[in-house]
Amino acid sequence: MTVPDAPGLRRAGVVLCAVEHAGVPSVILIRRAYQGRNAGQWGLPGGRLEAGETPEAAALRELREEIGLAAGPADVLGRLDDFPATSGFVITPIVVALEHPGVPLPSPDEVHSVHHVSLRTLADDDTPRWVPQAAGRSLLQMRLGPGWSVHAPTGAMLWQFREVVLLGRPDARVADFVQPDWTRQ
Repeated sequence: MTVPDAPGLRRAGVVLCAVEHAGVPSVILIRRAYQGRNAGQWGLPGGRLEAGETPEAAALRELREEIGLAAGPADVLGRLDDFPATSGFVITPIVVALEHPGVPLPSPDEVHSVHHVSLRTLADDDTPRWVPQAAGRSLLQMRLGPGWSVHAPTGAMLWQFREVVLLGRPDARVADFVQPDWTRQ
């Protein structure tokens, strides 16, 4: 699903980067630096589109700038649904597979740490948890480890990757997922 352009809408591209880490198929998550926008939050490498940039180009540029991994158009497997974040950004997740990614080199101004989440963990039945909210809605928590829960927007993108790519459920949609209040920055 693509969100159409509208006045005031800002766009960003992020990379859902599949790699082999210590012999295990995984995706890369980052913990944002503890200063600036989205301080300390879990995320995918990515950021806002520059003038004339496509979501794919922005996502690949940000992957290189934020964690030092180089990917080109041939590494792109596809894209997931645009996610309309409460921050005013529409985020386009680009799925990339890197056969020989090298060692991530996080930019200290933007990234506190780089983490790998196994595809097995993402596919596990116990990973998504739905927490009841007001008006009969539920908040998704992707429980990736002890004390490690990731919410929308990043959690929604991980959930859609899980559903579509890992579990073969192509009709999984995320645009209406509840987001925690602190994501409105």
